[in-house]
Amino acid sequence: MPRASRADAERHREQVVAAASRLVREHGADQVSVPQVMAAAGLTHGGFYRHFASKDDLVAQAATAAFAERRAALDALAEQDTPAREGAEAEPPGPSPWAAFLAGYLSAPHRDNPGLGCAAVALAADAGRARPGDPLHTAYAEGLRELAAGVAGLARTPGGEGVDENRALAELSTLVGALVLSRASAGEEISERILSAVLDRLTREEGTGD
Repeated sequence: MPRASRADAERHREQVVAAASRLVREHGADQVSVPQVMAAAGLTHGGFYRHFASKDDLVAQAATAAFAERRAALDALAEQDTPAREGAEAEPPGPSPWAAFLAGYLSAPHRDNPGLGCAAVALAADAGRARPGDPLHTAYAEGLRELAAGVAGLARTPGGEGVDENRALAELSTLVGALVLSRASAGEEISERILSAVLDRLTREEGTGD
C-alpha cells in the first residue's frame, strides 16, 4: 500500500492531538494512555511515534491546543465588542461579550463537561505536579499567558474601559479558582453557590449588575 501523504499524516496528527486534548482534560494526564488516545482518534497505536516523541510531548501539545481553543473563543467575543468600544451610536442589545463569557464560563455545563472545558482548570493539578521545564509545565504556563491576554482584550471596567495585565490575571485566577472549587464540590449545594456568587461579583464589577 502507498505510504500516507503528508496531508494525511498532518490530519492524523491533528486527530490525535484533539482526542488527547479532550481525554486529558476529562481524566487527567496520568489516567490517559497512548493506546487509549490513539483508539479515540480512530488510529492504531503503532503510528504514534511517527507524530510524537513521547507521551509527554503529546500531552503538552494537547494542552497547547486546549488553551488555543479557549483563547480563540475569547478573541471572537472581543471582535463582537469592537463597535461598542469604538463609540458606536447605540449599545448592542443584551449582555456585553464579557458578561456573556462570564455566564458561560461560570455555568453548570462548563463545570460538568471538563473534556470540553478550560485547560487552565482541567490541567492545573497535572501541571502543578510537573517539574519546571517539563513539556506540560511549559505549555501550561504559556497557555495561562495567552488566556490572560485574551481576558485583557475582553474584560471591561465599570467605566467601560479595558483592563491591564494585572487585573486580567486577577480576573482569570478568580474564574479558574471558582470552577476548580465548583467541580470539586459538584453535587453539593455549595457548588452552585460558588458559581452564582462569583458570577454576580464579576458582573457587578463590570457594571452589569443591579
